[in-house]
Amino acid sequence: MNVKVIAFDADDTLWVNEPYFRQSEEAFCTLLEEYLPRHELERELLKIEIANLGLYGYGIKGFILSMIETAMTVTNNMISSKTIGEIIDLGKQMLNQPIELLDGVEEVLKELKGKYRLVVATKGDLLDQERKLRKSNLNSYFHHVEIMSEKDDANYLKLIKHLDIRPSELLMVGNSLKSDVLPVLNIGGYAIHVPYHITWAHEEIEQSIDSGMFKSVECIKDVLAFV
Repeated sequence: MNVKVIAFDADDTLWVNEPYFRQSEEAFCTLLEEYLPRHELERELLKIEIANLGLYGYGIKGFILSMIETAMTVTNNMISSKTIGEIIDLGKQMLNQPIELLDGVEEVLKELKGKYRLVVATKGDLLDQERKLRKSNLNSYFHHVEIMSEKDDANYLKLIKHLDIRPSELLMVGNSLKSDVLPVLNIGGYAIHVPYHITWAHEEIEQSIDSGMFKSVECIKDVLAFV
């Protein structure tokens, strides 16, 4: 590999994220358990979340709005203001969660800094992602931070243009095959998949990946063996 830039996803690659969504979803289902069974509520919430991505994008704020809309839908608009307030509180709790770095993250960044340009390439709410990066104390490791509305081929091409590199000089490291691997391979870059034990249903894919520019490792420290 003639890699010049290594890009890292943020949520569930650098720090814990998805478990907080699952905890809030469980609390949400408990709030509305008299209206629908948990599995039906989860299915309805996911459907509404995905439908709203084009309006709200990714992140906690869109998730809160989708929970409120789901509550209104399943209760035929009979949801109480008290329950809406409790849903909003769930979102605020998520926004105020401490940042928990995943095992080995800082060790890997220390090893790679100075050898490569390191960047964060993530998606989600701008303010929330900036807040998490600031609270993580990882800012000093990164040359650039890119917060995308969607992680697709076009936005990765914009990133490499901004970094003034060729696609083959980019290595992307992340936990999502859909967002961190496939689009990077599509444009001619390298990708390393670092699985996380929880994956949002919208990020799951069924296809297998067979490419010499792709590796899958067990943990982020294993990335060092390939660079």
